[in-house]
Amino acid sequence: MLDVEKIRNDFPILSRKVNGKPLVYLDNAATSQTPKQVIDAIVEYYSNYNSNIHRGVHTLSQEATDAYERSRENLQKHFNAKHSHEIIFTSGTTHSINLVANGFIPFLTNEDEILVSEMEHHSNIVPWQMLCEKTGAKLKVIPMTEDGELDLNSYTNLLSSNTELVFVNHISNTLGTINPIEEIIEKAHKNSAAVLIDGAQACPHVVPDVQSLDVDFYVTSAHKMCGPTGIGMLYGKEEWLKKLPPYQGGGEMIEEVTFEKSTYADLPHKFEAGTPNICGGIAFGAAIDYMNSIGFENIAAYENEILIYASQELRKIDGLRIYGTAKHKTSVISFNLEGIHPYDVGTILDKMGIAVRTGHHCTQPIMDYYNIPGTVRASFSFYNTKQEVDLLVNAVKKAKRMLS
Repeated sequence: MLDVEKIRNDFPILSRKVNGKPLVYLDNAATSQTPKQVIDAIVEYYSNYNSNIHRGVHTLSQEATDAYERSRENLQKHFNAKHSHEIIFTSGTTHSINLVANGFIPFLTNEDEILVSEMEHHSNIVPWQMLCEKTGAKLKVIPMTEDGELDLNSYTNLLSSNTELVFVNHISNTLGTINPIEEIIEKAHKNSAAVLIDGAQACPHVVPDVQSLDVDFYVTSAHKMCGPTGIGMLYGKEEWLKKLPPYQGGGEMIEEVTFEKSTYADLPHKFEAGTPNICGGIAFGAAIDYMNSIGFENIAAYENEILIYASQELRKIDGLRIYGTAKHKTSVISFNLEGIHPYDVGTILDKMGIAVRTGHHCTQPIMDYYNIPGTVRASFSFYNTKQEVDLLVNAVKKAKRMLS
């Protein structure tokens, strides 16, 4: 069991008021809040050893380099990568996906096919569309079902000798669906296709073991899991990272530069051009430490309890429909009130201090599937409470009365 009140004391922002009401923060799928332990790591860096890394012989540079590389090793252990150089620091999930998409340009032709799922975030759709435009490869879509699960029979039928790449999210940011990525990866590999998993929504709730999954690429962002914005991770199998060309050119990613020719640095620096987000990388490691101190099994169990309670209470409201009713899902609830635009509901909830997300959540194909303009999305974290769920439910009821 979690001591939620003690945990909430770690998050300074949770004590503030919005529109004169205590903040009820239910927008965790967009970005999670940051505990003091991570804030302290950021302050510590800028207060005591702010310096550029890898190239300096002075003490501050060495201290910053050591802290940054310790964070990389921290991520390696957390995700169980075989080598620390398989962990590439990026600016976030979107950057990670674009890095891989750009890297595959030399390897695809107009005879090749790429599979993505219907429930992907735009960041896991648009880069592959751009890749197809550059290479002539064809993009094919794995359909979803009414309850928000992937149609695995259709996926199996879509796989062919022409399939080179498969891209699927681990957990849907809109529906909360936990996709069966083990089966998806296994089937793709039997077909000799590489797989990238978008783990942005999964990593706050579970610990992916990239070796056990046998995944080729796994990507995520720190700001979804109690870390800062502007920093993320690309895990890639060593053999793939060695094959892919650099995404950007500049300092740090080179071994030798002449005007005739440049040679590139070894992994991971080959993909880390320029001065990185040093503080962000260090804070990412601190966020991993913080969440592991609570325990991901504890987090998952508590969030599932919140999900069940919130789903049960929201369903009692007449005219409310929840989108995403998969058997396996995490603590995300997307819903609408019949005849009321989600934006209007979200605006009223904000007046009562409740932060939710409204719109298509960068998953417009999902909205097109259900023929809706968007949803109200309440996404819960381990620092939320059942009392906050009650406040949400009462606020939704009030919004319904005001807008009906």
